[in-house]
Amino acid sequence: QVQLVESGGGLVQPGGSLRLSCAASGSGFRFNTVGWYRQTPGNQRELVARIAFGGSTNYADSVKGRFTASRDNAKNTVFLQMNSLKPEDTAVYYCNFYPAWGTWGQGTQVTVSS
Repeated sequence: QVQLVESGGGLVQPGGSLRLSCAASGSGFRFNTVGWYRQTPGNQRELVARIAFGGSTNYADSVKGRFTASRDNAKNTVFLQMNSLKPEDTAVYYCNFYPAWGTWGQGTQVTVSS
């Protein structure tokens, strides 16, 4: 069974940057599309980016041009570089496969505030 652990969140001012990491344990991770999702209180979890095994990416319109997903298959790790952060990016960020399945991790809190 694959476990995914997110890290890298924090408090940042508007316009700032953060880099999230998603480390996977177990087999099969590197052959799957991985998604970055986020959730705010009272709202459903939304997909913001996904990256396929070969590196092709897709982004939600709200983050396009600001967020970049990448992956290091040798290290079973997926990243989300977030630039030009806005207060509306504040959320708990999760990684999971795409489509999502299994147990969600703890996520990592991203807070964008001055």
